[in-house]
Amino acid sequence: MRLGRIGGVVSVIALAATMTACGSSQKTVDAEATGSAAAGSAGALIGVTMPTKSSERWIHDGDNVKSQLEKLGYKVDLQYAENDIPTQANQIENQITKGAKLLIIASIDGTAITSQLQQAADNKIPVIAYDRLIRNSPNVDYYATFDNFKVGVQQATSLLKGLGVEDGEKGPFNVELFGGSPDDNNATFFWNGAMSVLKPKIDDGTVVVKSGQTDFKQAAILRWDPATAQKRMEDILTKTYASGAKVDGVLSPYDGLSIGILSALKSSGYGTGGQPYPIVTGQDAELASVKSIVAGEQYSTIFKDTRKLAEQTVKMADAVLKGGKPEVNNTKDYDNGNKVVPSYLLDPVIVDKSNYKDVIVGSGYYTEDQLK
Repeated sequence: MRLGRIGGVVSVIALAATMTACGSSQKTVDAEATGSAAAGSAGALIGVTMPTKSSERWIHDGDNVKSQLEKLGYKVDLQYAENDIPTQANQIENQITKGAKLLIIASIDGTAITSQLQQAADNKIPVIAYDRLIRNSPNVDYYATFDNFKVGVQQATSLLKGLGVEDGEKGPFNVELFGGSPDDNNATFFWNGAMSVLKPKIDDGTVVVKSGQTDFKQAAILRWDPATAQKRMEDILTKTYASGAKVDGVLSPYDGLSIGILSALKSSGYGTGGQPYPIVTGQDAELASVKSIVAGEQYSTIFKDTRKLAEQTVKMADAVLKGGKPEVNNTKDYDNGNKVVPSYLLDPVIVDKSNYKDVIVGSGYYTEDQLK
């Protein structure tokens, strides 16, 4: 009995030692795997593709993403496609050929690069969609953007505030509606957010869309083109307001469109001779539009701090390349038609003449001198 008990104790000790050794071995393997992933990402090439340099915001986006990635030791191939879809497709293919380990893509048309994404997947290259959701592909790993439905809500809210509805003004107010590019997934989020606020006011007669153009397809501006927006506003003024009725407000989803819209309004006499500009919204806090807000022309914009978007995207890229899972805060709303893409949403901010100093200048986005 005594020998048996001793043998049992020895067996237990041996088993414990074996388990400890296995645990140590597993920890070593895990540590080596993590270290290997980190080492493998050092100096890796990351392909970054942006839509165009014709919009100030995309220049900031590209510069911010590139500089922050380079600070972490990555190599960056930054490309702009000038809103030409075949060019962007070729740029992505070239980045894959060059050996990119990860792609960050702000797509021109979210449905037009499916074959390039498949090529990336075949080469085990993860893809992060940047601010614009890439659609109809299973090969989109993550999405970094702002809360785009909220952007639309904020645009409509600031429009009603400018009209005085929040202070009890009953109207009716003549308002015209503009939408973003139909090939940009964000455009419908902006539109739906705005209409969730405006439709009840249209239904009760507070807001009147005198042109009758209340459908997204009627209001959409392909490629977010300012000249197209200006022409559409001119046509609406000629066909709908020639009898002397006045435009009280314009829902514009982007600052570039707002500038074109304001140009058409100015040509029709608004902003001169005692006839004030309508309440015109916007988005992206582009320098020309913030100056316009300061000057009392454009009423508001939605500030999306692209420095923070770049920072979040870079964190996601770094985590993926080091073998980890990046932080996300939305796993239900961004269905690209093939899968729900795990996303990180940042908060936008309404900016008008009352708070631009605190929000824009105070954050260092622009200086007072830049706004003069």
